Amino acid sequence: MTDNFTPIDKLVKKHQEDKKVSLHKEAEPATSEKFEIKEVVEHKVEEEVRPYLSPRHETIELPPDLKQFGLQPAATTQFPAYQNIKLPISDEKVVVGLHAPVTSSLRWLATLAIYLLARVHLGLKVVHGKVVRVLKS
Repeated sequence: MTDNFTPIDKLVKKHQEDKKVSLHKEAEPATSEKFEIKEVVEHKVEEEVRPYLSPRHETIELPPDLKQFGLQPAATTQFPAYQNIKLPISDEKVVVGLHAPVTSSLRWLATLAIYLLARVHLGLKVVHGKVVRVLKS
């Protein structure tokens, strides 16, 4: 009798190799991807440096002729300092972890990552099968 089907052995092997990366609660993340989230922080002067610094005013006194042209001093700085925030797991694993059972530690780690993203006004969205970070207002 002749075989009238297409062999799918290659597909099964490929699928099994992809499944080797498990997302059990005991497993560590397979990839060591580093994500940087930047959070705005104020610059704090260290105690060692404080005696050598002299304070200055944030607003600049403008000459009267410039004031006549309508110029006004800027009250706030336009260059804020940023601090990097690193997530414990990748964005894809966060989305998978949100659908994990409540008893799973992956679920709680994903919830923590969502909390950290929310603090810097970011969220996760699945677009065309890829996880994308979106800015929340």
